Amino acid sequence: MQTEAVLLAGPQDLSVETLTLTPPAADDVVVDVHHSGISTGTEKLFWTGDMPPFPGMGYPLVPGYEAAGEVVEAGALSGFKPGDMVFVPGGSCYDGAHGLFGGASQQIVSAASRVTRIDSQMGPDGALLALAATARHAMAGLKNTPPDLIVGHGVLGRLLARLTIASGAPAPTVWEIDAKRTSGAEGYEVLSPEEDPRRDYTSIYDASGQASLLNVLIGRIAKGGEIVLAGFYPEPLSFAFPPAFMKEARLRIAAEWTPQDLMATRSLIECGALSLDGLVTHTRPARDAAEAYPTAFQDPACLKMILNWKDAA
Repeated sequence: MQTEAVLLAGPQDLSVETLTLTPPAADDVVVDVHHSGISTGTEKLFWTGDMPPFPGMGYPLVPGYEAAGEVVEAGALSGFKPGDMVFVPGGSCYDGAHGLFGGASQQIVSAASRVTRIDSQMGPDGALLALAATARHAMAGLKNTPPDLIVGHGVLGRLLARLTIASGAPAPTVWEIDAKRTSGAEGYEVLSPEEDPRRDYTSIYDASGQASLLNVLIGRIAKGGEIVLAGFYPEPLSFAFPPAFMKEARLRIAAEWTPQDLMATRSLIECGALSLDGLVTHTRPARDAAEAYPTAFQDPACLKMILNWKDAA
């Protein structure tokens, strides 16, 4: 079995290559990917070479953890059947390439336990399920407080704002410094930090991944307020202790989604409580991946770039 896949041979050395897939086991599924998303967090760090060491990391690698498509082969123990539409967060199924993520591929062999059924009408939006689940994971959990300030109006920031409203909490304020990203708010206000006089936020969610903002955010919380680090930070985090001491600041790190987050997020989407409309701004044929990746990382007008594998032939 062979597939076309995005191969990152090293920093900024990206192409679409033919790779051999490992044979599926009885509890695996084979998925024909229709659409895969490009992450401007972790994938950008692999592309630039700035990703800190991770278990299983190395070049060459197949990037991506956002893929949606159709099951074309289902093992006897998988619980799936051909024709099922699914979300799959990549797979370690490539001969000669690391599959730490492995979602940017025309075909994926995956353990069935990692695959989630989705509505066949989702189209390219199906690839957003992991990012929506990441936003949900940051907010869910015992004693977690929904944000009243979100930093960054990219896809993650917008999903956090939409989930906050869907939860019944008051609409959050969102900070954004790039004018190209200030539009598209649905029921909440987007401001630049300079336009916002508040210094009493209870819960600030940072979706920017900018470690340098931590002191600024500490200055904006109420006493006992919390800052949730919802982005990914390649550089060491530091902050001035006295202001944090005076505020009795709390820091929380939101890790990646869980299978429960995927299921809960899918339910929110299916019942109409969470909309993914307007988040995919760019779609390119998978064969144009070498041009699509820089656009996804460097063009502020690009919220989410989707690679189209369905029509790649």
